[in-house]
Amino acid sequence: MAPSGKDKRIDYIEFNVSDIGRMRAFYGAAFGWTFKDYGPEYCEFSDGNLTGGFAAGGDARTGGPLVILFADDLAGAQKRVETAGGKIVKPIFDFPGGRRFHFADPDGYELAVWSDQ
Repeated sequence: MAPSGKDKRIDYIEFNVSDIGRMRAFYGAAFGWTFKDYGPEYCEFSDGNLTGGFAAGGDARTGGPLVILFADDLAGAQKRVETAGGKIVKPIFDFPGGRRFHFADPDGYELAVWSDQ
């Protein structure tokens, strides 16, 4: 069997959400993600590089792995998150290698956005 090129790499991220439409609106407005529906209980998202899904009816959970997005314009990304209805959990701060902020999406998942600028 030939190697797929995907071996040992993150392939998909899935969120249990309370309202797929609300999550589509948030991530579409904040990050420009695109979506493909698979019935009323599941929606796939794409950020142009990685795909994942929103599964309706599950319990949103905080904690677990921290999903980190990249932004060329960190302050602009924070403003889009706030405008889209996200809550800033940790404002922009410096860390070795760059700067980042953490936010909670409408279901309470904590994610981060970083930049090397």
